[in-house]
Amino acid sequence: MGSTCREEERSMSKRFNYRSILAPYMRSLLEVKASAGIRALRMKWILKEFDDFALSENITDPHITSGFILKWRKTRGADCDRTIYAKYSVWRQLTTLMSRRGCLCYIPKLPKQPQLDFTPYIFTESQIADIFAACDAYRLYDVRMETALFSMPALLRMLYGTGARVSEALSVINEDVHLEDGYIHLRKTKNGTERIVPISESLRCVISEYITYRNRMPIAGISAPDHPFFVKGDGTSFHANAVYQFFRKMLDRCGIPFKGNHCGPRVHDLRHTYAVHSLVQMDHNGVDLYTGLPILSACLGHHSLSATERYVRLTCAMYPDMEQRCSPINAFVYPKLCKAYDDSDRFCKTT
Repeated sequence: MGSTCREEERSMSKRFNYRSILAPYMRSLLEVKASAGIRALRMKWILKEFDDFALSENITDPHITSGFILKWRKTRGADCDRTIYAKYSVWRQLTTLMSRRGCLCYIPKLPKQPQLDFTPYIFTESQIADIFAACDAYRLYDVRMETALFSMPALLRMLYGTGARVSEALSVINEDVHLEDGYIHLRKTKNGTERIVPISESLRCVISEYITYRNRMPIAGISAPDHPFFVKGDGTSFHANAVYQFFRKMLDRCGIPFKGNHCGPRVHDLRHTYAVHSLVQMDHNGVDLYTGLPILSACLGHHSLSATERYVRLTCAMYPDMEQRCSPINAFVYPKLCKAYDDSDRFCKTT
């Protein structure tokens, strides 16, 4: 397992072998991120794109002009607004670092941040129960050691019970699971920042049972500290696509329609459902939602409270009775709305 990790690191270093005149500054930027504990994988790919473009333009001086960035932008016609925003953010960070080191660089402004028009699918508690029941009852009619079915009941419960992303859960190794202390250590996260997620007693029991049966597999090293936690029947790790495909089957068995075209329901909606159900649980226990928000934000791995706060709005929209209890707490957050109808066009004005 250790040799596999080293091979993966060597492969990654070859992929991100920057060769342009901008390469030293790109590496310095990544070192700054690494010193803060951020893996910055997406930034590495974006910088690789910038490096290739700089090579194609044969620039020999470490200077970035507005014309250079504009020329690069014209090559990215197929990128969506969110991708362009992310790339401009990297341009700003790179040119700012270069400027501080004496290079004459144009620091581009960020484009208008695109608004998310996606509404997550929130499963009801009965739907969650149906999905878990279907998952437990699912059987294969032939023995295939390469199937990941063995891990699915525990994996799906972990996704719902912790709010972890699929990639984060699949990257967990044995030593990351601390049942006695009631938490799981997520190391390889989307934002590159490690975090600890607590687990409930019910989830602890599920994971404990999974470990008991998994360790009975006649596979060498199955319980080693650095071995993947979730495995296929042959003891090896599996890809996120296996989870996506299996979840689609469970939706079909539960009669939950799949809309497609990124409209869900998706496995990732278990994370959204975890956030909403957690807020509902806080409300039922008399917890001030905005007091509990930082805790939920930390569990989800958000870098800002604003990313988590949208779940409060979504939860209040789904549970109107909560909005009345929530409003006095966050009156300073939401704009006050009153309806003023114009007799001529019945237009609702906001004041």
